[in-house]
Amino acid sequence: MAKTVPINMRVEPEQQALLTMAASVLKKDRSAFILDVACREAMNVLLDQRVFNLDEAQAKAFEEALEAPVPENSKLKKLLAEPAPWE
Repeated sequence: MAKTVPINMRVEPEQQALLTMAASVLKKDRSAFILDVACREAMNVLLDQRVFNLDEAQAKAFEEALEAPVPENSKLKKLLAEPAPWE
């Protein structure tokens, strides 16, 4: 197993109580809960990062493509009109 490293933080008593209660709902200890939530949020932050390096013409074309109406798709329309299998 790889060596682990410590992460330390100081919190207000109310924050500690909140984290402890939330962890207990999920049947986790506070450290495991905090690590799970922090890692999930860190991944979301990283996945939300998008960099587009476009010149003015490319940016305009990109914006126009986003704003253009979606073409009619009869197969998709038919599929969405069907009841879900669990209904």
